[in-house]
Amino acid sequence: MEEMENPNIATVGSIIEFGEDLQGIVEKVNDNSVIVNLTFMENFDDLGLEEKTVVNHKRYKIIHRKED
Repeated sequence: MEEMENPNIATVGSIIEFGEDLQGIVEKVNDNSVIVNLTFMENFDDLGLEEKTVVNHKRYKIIHRKED
């Protein structure tokens, strides 16, 4: 029997929202966090942020889950 996917944990390619209205695309899923590419946001250049960041699973909301 296959193990059920945790619906609260994003998958690679999913779009998540976190912090003060930040959004990004999940590039890697770790045990306790995800690595997110922030260049997805239209205003990325205006924000002066790094291209990628790490977000704890407890600190984001899944906006769109990529289906395999």
